[in-house]
Amino acid sequence: MKIYFEDNHIIVVEKKPNQPTQEDSSGDLDLLSEVREYIRVTYEKPGNVFVGLVHRLDRPVGGVMVFAKTSKAASRLSDQVRTRKLDKTYTAIATGYVEVARYHDYMVKNKKTNMSRTVAKDFPDAKHAELHILDAQFYPNENLSRVTIKLITGRSHQIRVQFASRNHALWGDARYNTTSKPGQQIALWATALTFEHPTTKERMTFNSHTPDTYPFTLR
Repeated sequence: MKIYFEDNHIIVVEKKPNQPTQEDSSGDLDLLSEVREYIRVTYEKPGNVFVGLVHRLDRPVGGVMVFAKTSKAASRLSDQVRTRKLDKTYTAIATGYVEVARYHDYMVKNKKTNMSRTVAKDFPDAKHAELHILDAQFYPNENLSRVTIKLITGRSHQIRVQFASRNHALWGDARYNTTSKPGQQIALWATALTFEHPTTKERMTFNSHTPDTYPFTLR
Protein backbone atom coordinates (compact mmCIF):
# COMPACT_ATOMS: atom_id res chain seq x y z
CA MET A 1 0.00 0.00 0.00
CA LYS A 2 1.45 3.34 -1.09
CA ILE A 3 1.20 5.95 1.67
CA TYR A 4 1.54 9.65 0.81
CA PHE A 5 1.03 11.08 4.29
CA GLU A 6 0.12 9.96 7.77
CA ASP A 7 -0.22 11.53 11.20
CA ASN A 8 -2.41 10.91 14.24
CA HIS A 9 -5.52 12.18 12.47
CA ILE A 10 -5.45 11.16 8.81
CA ILE A 11 -3.78 8.80 6.36
CA VAL A 12 -3.52 9.50 2.63
CA VAL A 13 -2.96 6.47 0.40
CA GLU A 14 -3.23 5.29 -3.19
CA LYS A 15 -6.03 2.92 -4.13
CA LYS A 16 -5.06 0.28 -6.63
CA PRO A 17 -7.27 -0.21 -9.71
CA ASN A 18 -9.92 -2.93 -9.29
CA GLN A 19 -9.65 -2.84 -5.49
CA PRO A 20 -12.94 -2.18 -3.70
CA THR A 21 -12.93 0.96 -1.55
CA GLN A 22 -14.85 -0.94 1.12
CA GLU A 23 -15.96 -4.53 1.61
CA ASP A 24 -18.30 -5.91 -1.03
CA SER A 25 -19.74 -9.25 -2.08
CA SER A 26 -16.58 -10.22 -4.00
CA GLY A 27 -14.63 -10.96 -0.84
CA ASP A 28 -11.56 -9.24 -2.34
CA LEU A 29 -9.35 -7.24 0.00
CA ASP A 30 -10.78 -3.73 0.15
CA LEU A 31 -8.76 -0.60 0.83
CA LEU A 32 -10.61 0.32 4.02
CA SER A 33 -9.76 -3.06 5.55
CA GLU A 34 -6.17 -2.82 4.28
CA VAL A 35 -5.71 0.57 5.95
CA ARG A 36 -7.29 -0.69 9.17
CA GLU A 37 -5.01 -3.74 9.25
CA TYR A 38 -1.94 -1.58 8.53
CA ILE A 39 -2.74 0.63 11.50
CA ARG A 40 -3.49 -2.32 13.77
CA VAL A 41 -0.21 -4.07 12.98
CA THR A 42 2.03 -1.01 12.75
CA TYR A 43 0.90 0.52 16.03
CA GLU A 44 0.03 -2.75 17.80
CA LYS A 45 -3.51 -1.62 18.49
CA PRO A 46 -5.78 -4.15 20.20
CA GLY A 47 -9.39 -4.74 19.20
CA ASN A 48 -11.22 -2.86 16.49
CA VAL A 49 -9.28 -0.04 14.85
CA PHE A 50 -11.22 3.07 13.83
CA VAL A 51 -10.80 4.17 10.22
CA GLY A 52 -13.26 6.70 8.83
CA LEU A 53 -14.34 6.42 5.18
CA VAL A 54 -15.17 9.94 3.96
CA HIS A 55 -15.21 9.50 0.18
CA ARG A 56 -15.04 6.68 -2.36
CA LEU A 57 -13.61 5.68 -5.71
CA ASP A 58 -15.32 3.29 -8.12
CA ARG A 59 -13.78 -0.17 -7.95
CA PRO A 60 -11.96 -0.04 -11.33
CA VAL A 61 -10.56 3.44 -10.63
CA GLY A 62 -7.21 4.02 -8.91
CA GLY A 63 -5.68 7.06 -7.30
CA VAL A 64 -5.34 9.12 -4.15
CA MET A 65 -7.70 8.85 -1.17
CA VAL A 66 -7.78 10.14 2.40
CA PHE A 67 -9.05 8.22 5.43
CA ALA A 68 -9.67 9.54 8.94
CA LYS A 69 -7.98 7.94 11.95
CA THR A 70 -10.29 9.54 14.53
CA SER A 71 -14.02 10.19 14.68
CA LYS A 72 -13.40 13.94 14.96
CA ALA A 73 -11.26 13.92 11.83
CA ALA A 74 -13.90 11.85 10.03
CA SER A 75 -16.63 14.32 10.95
CA ARG A 76 -14.60 17.34 9.82
CA LEU A 77 -13.51 15.73 6.55
CA SER A 78 -17.05 14.57 5.82
CA ASP A 79 -18.23 18.12 6.36
CA GLN A 80 -15.68 19.31 3.78
CA VAL A 81 -17.06 16.76 1.32
CA ARG A 82 -20.59 17.98 2.01
CA THR A 83 -19.67 21.66 1.61
CA ARG A 84 -17.46 20.94 -1.42
CA LYS A 85 -14.28 22.13 0.25
CA LEU A 86 -12.56 18.82 -0.47
CA ASP A 87 -11.35 19.16 -4.06
CA LYS A 88 -10.98 16.08 -6.26
CA THR A 89 -9.17 16.14 -9.59
CA TYR A 90 -9.13 13.28 -12.09
CA THR A 91 -7.33 12.45 -15.31
CA ALA A 92 -9.28 10.50 -17.92
CA ILE A 93 -8.89 9.32 -21.49
CA ALA A 94 -12.16 9.83 -23.33
CA THR A 95 -13.23 8.89 -26.83
CA GLY A 96 -13.55 11.61 -29.44
CA TYR A 97 -12.73 15.29 -29.39
CA VAL A 98 -13.45 16.74 -25.94
CA GLU A 99 -13.47 20.47 -25.28
CA VAL A 100 -12.90 22.42 -22.07
CA ALA A 101 -16.38 22.82 -20.59
CA ARG A 102 -18.61 22.49 -17.58
CA TYR A 103 -21.03 19.57 -17.51
CA HIS A 104 -24.35 20.00 -15.71
CA ASP A 105 -26.76 17.08 -15.64
CA TYR A 106 -29.29 15.30 -13.46
CA MET A 107 -28.70 11.66 -12.67
CA VAL A 108 -30.39 8.66 -11.10
CA LYS A 109 -28.96 5.31 -10.06
CA ASN A 110 -30.55 1.91 -10.61
CA LYS A 111 -29.60 0.02 -7.46
CA LYS A 112 -30.50 -3.34 -9.01
CA THR A 113 -28.07 -2.95 -11.93
CA ASN A 114 -25.65 -0.63 -10.10
CA MET A 115 -25.69 1.69 -13.09
CA SER A 116 -26.52 5.38 -13.36
CA ARG A 117 -27.90 7.53 -16.18
CA THR A 118 -28.72 11.12 -16.99
CA VAL A 119 -32.36 12.18 -16.81
CA ALA A 120 -34.55 15.28 -16.92
CA LYS A 121 -34.40 17.66 -13.98
CA ASP A 122 -37.94 16.78 -12.84
CA PHE A 123 -37.34 13.00 -12.98
CA PRO A 124 -38.13 11.34 -9.61
CA ASP A 125 -35.08 11.22 -7.30
CA ALA A 126 -32.89 13.00 -9.86
CA LYS A 127 -29.75 14.56 -8.38
CA HIS A 128 -27.70 17.39 -9.82
CA ALA A 129 -24.29 16.37 -11.20
CA GLU A 130 -21.56 18.86 -12.07
CA LEU A 131 -17.97 18.64 -13.21
CA HIS A 132 -15.51 21.00 -14.84
CA ILE A 133 -13.10 19.99 -17.61
CA LEU A 134 -10.01 22.05 -16.81
CA ASP A 135 -7.85 20.88 -19.71
CA ALA A 136 -8.25 18.72 -22.81
CA GLN A 137 -5.73 17.42 -25.33
CA PHE A 138 -6.95 15.64 -28.46
CA TYR A 139 -4.97 12.86 -30.20
CA PRO A 140 -6.50 12.58 -33.70
CA ASN A 141 -4.61 9.41 -34.65
CA GLU A 142 -6.22 7.62 -31.70
CA ASN A 143 -9.49 9.60 -31.66
CA LEU A 144 -8.94 10.04 -27.92
CA SER A 145 -8.76 13.03 -25.59
CA ARG A 146 -6.76 13.32 -22.39
CA VAL A 147 -8.79 15.42 -19.98
CA THR A 148 -8.28 16.90 -16.52
CA ILE A 149 -11.48 17.00 -14.51
CA LYS A 150 -12.48 18.80 -11.33
CA LEU A 151 -15.36 16.91 -9.78
CA ILE A 152 -17.87 19.25 -8.14
CA THR A 153 -20.53 16.78 -7.02
CA GLY A 154 -19.97 13.12 -6.22
CA ARG A 155 -22.70 11.06 -7.82
CA SER A 156 -22.33 7.34 -8.45
CA HIS A 157 -20.30 6.75 -11.64
CA GLN A 158 -20.70 10.46 -12.35
CA ILE A 159 -17.68 11.12 -14.58
CA ARG A 160 -18.24 7.94 -16.54
CA VAL A 161 -21.94 8.65 -17.14
CA GLN A 162 -21.61 12.34 -17.96
CA PHE A 163 -18.92 11.66 -20.55
CA ALA A 164 -20.74 8.66 -22.03
CA SER A 165 -23.96 10.68 -22.35
CA ARG A 166 -22.05 13.08 -24.64
CA ASN A 167 -20.61 10.28 -26.80
CA HIS A 168 -17.25 10.60 -25.03
CA ALA A 169 -17.26 7.33 -23.09
CA LEU A 170 -14.07 6.65 -21.19
CA TRP A 171 -11.54 4.29 -22.74
CA GLY A 172 -11.88 0.80 -21.28
CA ASP A 173 -15.07 1.48 -19.32
CA ALA A 174 -16.77 -1.91 -19.31
CA ARG A 175 -20.09 -0.49 -18.06
CA TYR A 176 -20.64 2.60 -20.16
CA ASN A 177 -18.42 2.23 -23.23
CA THR A 178 -19.91 -0.22 -25.72
CA THR A 179 -16.64 -0.33 -27.70
CA SER A 180 -14.45 -1.35 -24.76
CA LYS A 181 -12.76 -4.71 -25.06
CA PRO A 182 -12.36 -7.48 -22.46
CA GLY A 183 -9.28 -6.98 -20.33
CA GLN A 184 -9.04 -3.24 -20.84
CA GLN A 185 -8.58 -1.14 -17.70
CA ILE A 186 -10.71 1.99 -17.44
CA ALA A 187 -8.65 5.12 -18.13
CA LEU A 188 -9.77 7.14 -15.12
CA TRP A 189 -7.44 8.10 -12.27
CA ALA A 190 -7.82 10.23 -9.15
CA THR A 191 -4.75 12.40 -9.61
CA ALA A 192 -5.12 15.09 -6.95
CA LEU A 193 -6.85 15.63 -3.62
CA THR A 194 -6.93 18.95 -1.75
CA PHE A 195 -8.48 19.48 1.66
CA GLU A 196 -8.06 21.28 4.97
CA HIS A 197 -6.31 19.24 7.65
CA PRO A 198 -9.00 18.45 10.24
CA THR A 199 -6.98 19.80 13.20
CA THR A 200 -4.19 22.08 11.93
CA LYS A 201 -6.50 23.67 9.30
CA GLU A 202 -3.58 23.64 6.83
CA ARG A 203 -4.69 23.37 3.21
CA MET A 204 -3.01 20.23 1.85
CA THR A 205 -2.69 18.81 -1.68
CA PHE A 206 -1.61 15.30 -2.63
CA ASN A 207 -0.90 14.13 -6.18
CA SER A 208 -0.97 10.65 -7.69
CA HIS A 209 0.59 9.97 -11.09
CA THR A 210 -1.35 8.06 -13.72
CA PRO A 211 -0.03 4.58 -14.59
CA ASP A 212 2.71 4.27 -17.19
CA THR A 213 0.44 2.25 -19.46
CA TYR A 214 -1.60 2.95 -22.60
CA PRO A 215 -3.62 5.11 -23.05
CA PHE A 216 -2.32 7.21 -20.16
CA THR A 217 1.04 7.29 -21.95
CA LEU A 218 -0.43 9.54 -24.64
CA ARG A 219 1.36 12.88 -24.37
